[in-house]
Amino acid sequence: MLKSKVLIGTAWAAAMLCGSVAHAQQAGDIVLGAGWMYFSPQDSSKPLTRTVGGVSTQIPNSGAKVSNANTVGLSGLYYFDSHWAVETVLGIPPTFKLDGTGSLAGVGRIGEAKQWSPAVLLRYTFFDGQAKFRPFVGLGATYVWYSDVKLSDRFHSTMAGAAAPVTNTRAKLSNSFAPVINIGAGYQFDDHWGVSWSVSYIPLDTKANLTTRLNSNGATVGTGQTKLKLDPIVSYVSLTYRF
Repeated sequence: MLKSKVLIGTAWAAAMLCGSVAHAQQAGDIVLGAGWMYFSPQDSSKPLTRTVGGVSTQIPNSGAKVSNANTVGLSGLYYFDSHWAVETVLGIPPTFKLDGTGSLAGVGRIGEAKQWSPAVLLRYTFFDGQAKFRPFVGLGATYVWYSDVKLSDRFHSTMAGAAAPVTNTRAKLSNSFAPVINIGAGYQFDDHWGVSWSVSYIPLDTKANLTTRLNSNGATVGTGQTKLKLDPIVSYVSLTYRF
């Protein structure tokens, strides 16, 4: 009887140990994630400078505010060992809307653009690899560019003045690299499925260059420039699957 109890106890302990090890994050593990990503710009802007006929004029107290944005986030994580990993994160490009402030408040919606900002981070995960709950920190970089930049009709009129009916204004937003600072935590339900939550801060500036041209022959009527400080805080909640 005693021998049977010892055998049962040994088998139970072995099963518990195997179950614990099965959850361990270790070298070679690949974790894919998908979920909700939320961008919250901590923005500010410099006054808009307009140049017509070689004369530059700053529009006093002019500014712009960037909207928050939601999108679907995707991520991939590769573990070098139970603590160190490299992660790639990207989102389906969210559309940010730009509204006038100060002396441009009357314009309302200035325009909108889609932002592309894939990131690569080096991550360190705390606690033992067998723990289900593990906080982490990450540091990396992102390359940011924009597409589908559109300006509103009212802003076209503001840039062109009296010549508005026969002109067209286009905007180009500058591309840039930016650092990414990241903290978060993950929870593993079983060998494969888990959840992850993180918050990232991205110190990010972009320049907006505006060009107003005549519709008839394309001659440049005037240009404009402003600088936007975006500094978004990015929240990301995902369902993860480990291979």
